[in-house]
Amino acid sequence: MTLAVAPGPGGEDTTRIGIIASRKTGNAVVRNRTRRRLREIFRRHQHDLKSGLWLVTIVGARGGRASYRQLEDEWLLLARRAFILAP
Repeated sequence: MTLAVAPGPGGEDTTRIGIIASRKTGNAVVRNRTRRRLREIFRRHQHDLKSGLWLVTIVGARGGRASYRQLEDEWLLLARRAFILAP
């Protein structure tokens, strides 16, 4: 999984997320399930993030086989590395 972070346009306080899952992730059912899981992870942790950011999460080939817990742990690890978690 890859997490890209960019500042939002000036003055915007909302944080947005975009999720990219290629066909390498799996068939349409697997890709959509992975996207739904990542949206839920973002929703649960959106208040822990700094505001005014645009996030893009790119799911790799192994992302379709990962459990919810594995996806959440990986996403939070990437968020910590990117210093986007609010203190």
